[in-house]
Amino acid sequence: MADIFTVFAKTPVTDAATGATKEKITAFVVERSFGGVTHGPPEKKMGIKASNTAEVYFDGVRVPSENVLGEVGGGFKVAMHILNNGRFGMAAALAGTMKAIIAKAVDHAANRIQFGEKIHNFGLIQEKLARMAMLQYVTESMAYMVSANMDQGCTDFQLEAAISKIFGSEAAWKVTDECIQIMGGMGFMKEPGVERVLRDVRIFRIFEGTNDILRLFVALQGCKDKGKELSGLGNALKNPLENAGLLLGEASKQLRRRAGLGSGLSLSGIIHPELSRSGKLAVQALEQFATTVEAKLIKYKKEIINEQFVLQRLADSAIDLYAMVVVLSRASRSLSEGHLTAQHEKMLCDSWCIEAAARIRENMAALQSDPQQQELFRNFKGISKALVEQGGVVTSNPLGF
Repeated sequence: MADIFTVFAKTPVTDAATGATKEKITAFVVERSFGGVTHGPPEKKMGIKASNTAEVYFDGVRVPSENVLGEVGGGFKVAMHILNNGRFGMAAALAGTMKAIIAKAVDHAANRIQFGEKIHNFGLIQEKLARMAMLQYVTESMAYMVSANMDQGCTDFQLEAAISKIFGSEAAWKVTDECIQIMGGMGFMKEPGVERVLRDVRIFRIFEGTNDILRLFVALQGCKDKGKELSGLGNALKNPLENAGLLLGEASKQLRRRAGLGSGLSLSGIIHPELSRSGKLAVQALEQFATTVEAKLIKYKKEIINEQFVLQRLADSAIDLYAMVVVLSRASRSLSEGHLTAQHEKMLCDSWCIEAAARIRENMAALQSDPQQQELFRNFKGISKALVEQGGVVTSNPLGF
């Protein structure tokens, strides 16, 4: 076990202005040599077995004040900084994992003969391989985009890092699972090594913030700026004569939407001309997304934080939108610079944008006061409540056992 630990603990912090004391998170560097630090046995885990995981116990440990990381009560900021970097690195690492797994799947598909043909000639296998390549390309593109922003000195990349972590961890699971499916029974065996990767990548959807919680973060962070804008409009309505310009601008925007004219946003001249169709799909999806977010904020106001069915679908669409943007950026650059893989990247980009735009349309339509969707949400609540009350499956055996 380690001799040095980064520990986050609640500490009482007194507000200098009010005198009130609250518990806040503080980050410490704790050394085993301080005394009172012990640990339990290594846990038996599903995956990442090369990395020891054990419970650590602190009994009367005294930590010098110079071992505080940052400020007392400022541990949350320290944790967020660490997590942002970890989430970004996760997408980059998993893009490499997927590349290796895809190579195994391709090798098997190119050599395995079934029904008198190599299986890579069958449409079902071709679709699997294509989707695996798309997921890898999107994940890698996200990692490149975030790292480029960081290299340029950007410090506000927490949303992009969270999205890349969610997407990359789920993509790696799907790619590895599909590799096993392509390999059939051989993929289930230990020798090829794919089953170990499947066990190892499962943790990525859990640590550095579970994907479920991160989806809420993505959705609420996105709603935050729109909420401020709507709040500003609300204040403007209280004094319309002094805020005529702002109100006329909003009225013009609403009229354009209702007339089906969109926002006027265009990627023409920004992306390569060969990607213009995909660019239009991205703009249309963005406009649908913005309209729906605005409608949900007007409906729920601050209570949007409790509407997790809605937030999940907003987050999924935000992730799809960001994925469209990063592949458009990368494929456009490759086409502009004449890379050898440019046309292949165009196929990956176009395919992704077609399907992502369709998913966003479906999600946004479902959230726009669809009575069936509302019934579905009510059913989810009712089914879950019944399961909890019953302690498991509620339905009885049809044979009467």
